[in-house]
Amino acid sequence: VMTSELIFRGHESQPVSDEYSPKPPKPWLSVIRPIRYMLREQRLVFVFVGIAIATLVFALLPSSSSSSASGSLDSFNYGGYGGRHQLDEVISSREFLPAGGDRMAIYQNNRGLGSGTGKIPLGLKRKGLRIVVTGGAGFVGSHLVDRLLARGDSVIVVDNYFTGRKENVMHHFGNPRFELIRHDVVEPLLLEVDQIYHLACPASPVHYKHNPTNVVGTLNMLGLAKRVGARFLLTSTSEVYGDPLQHPQVETYWGNVNPIGVRSCYDEGKRTAETLTMDYHRGAGVEVRIARIFNTYGPRMFIDDGRVVSNFVAQALRKEPMTVYGDGKQTRSFQYVSDLVEGLMRLMEGEHVGPFNLGNPGEFTMLELAEVVRETIDPNAKIDFRPNTEDDPHKRKPDISKAKELLGWEPKVPLRKGLPLMVADFRERIFGDHKEDSSSVS
Repeated sequence: VMTSELIFRGHESQPVSDEYSPKPPKPWLSVIRPIRYMLREQRLVFVFVGIAIATLVFALLPSSSSSSASGSLDSFNYGGYGGRHQLDEVISSREFLPAGGDRMAIYQNNRGLGSGTGKIPLGLKRKGLRIVVTGGAGFVGSHLVDRLLARGDSVIVVDNYFTGRKENVMHHFGNPRFELIRHDVVEPLLLEVDQIYHLACPASPVHYKHNPTNVVGTLNMLGLAKRVGARFLLTSTSEVYGDPLQHPQVETYWGNVNPIGVRSCYDEGKRTAETLTMDYHRGAGVEVRIARIFNTYGPRMFIDDGRVVSNFVAQALRKEPMTVYGDGKQTRSFQYVSDLVEGLMRLMEGEHVGPFNLGNPGEFTMLELAEVVRETIDPNAKIDFRPNTEDDPHKRKPDISKAKELLGWEPKVPLRKGLPLMVADFRERIFGDHKEDSSSVS
């Protein structure tokens, strides 16, 4: 039998080992390789040549680029949609400064930031948000929509026109950043938004006794905020304090509410809405804000809504007696709508959940309010005393120290300055007179 075998010459005497021994690491290899790469093929020379060319180009261009950049800044400030007002809103979007001298000073200072190169400082212009405002065609909601659009945000208004009016937002119909949906929030709604201002709820006794929507509508909007990760602001009310035993009312006061009275559908509905809001915040991590709104007045109020300011103004304009319930010594506090909108926006953009009282601490009896209306409209207006309504609060005055400290907010417009603007709007809608500028206060 012939046999064959493979002979590995030169290896017969070497022991076979299964152990693996890697090559010893070379020190400084990570440093030497980049240096070798740069030194090959004159790469380093080309790097220095490129730096020299770039330096020469930038040294020759500053004069022309400065003039063109400053021109573009001027066109941003004064031309096109928004103009200087848009930059003004951009500067104040986080600080929400009052209109007037302080805002103009900051505007001029920010122009100076770019005076050297003619460019707007990086990060000055905020990114527009997508915001839904439920009840956005109503009295307060429409004024809020005006401010949000002027700031550069995209706004979706959701309203069923129970107390809102399409006329309140018609001036935005040509704006591509504005949408209007006729929808009742008691039915679910799917939208992709960053923020939700939830204002949809009848706020006067005439309306909320027939259509209380606090709980279901709030639940649906909280569900939307949870699904899309939006920040949610609930507009609650001073009615959560009921007929208060504490005066003035602070946010820590739990209230004195009749749970089965004629006003309880609104009072307890808002209290339940606050409960739901905080439960979604604690249990589902939803970012929430709660505002407790005190009596507010201004243009676009529903004329015959049963609230005292609109009642007195409409009655005085129509030469009817002003209706005072009880002895007229019950007190209320009245804030102009622009002050409220400012507070809502500060609350939404801030870092505090609340609740926050948003109202004017100036306190008036019903008889004092009637006298101011007389001075504004008709010195000969009469007063008609009637029996007081059930569960009508005797005193109502907000303590706004928390809003002052944490939001930097307080009302600016006194009653005697804001009321004539409301009267001008009511006169135009009742009689069709020439409409004056009643949307803002300087």
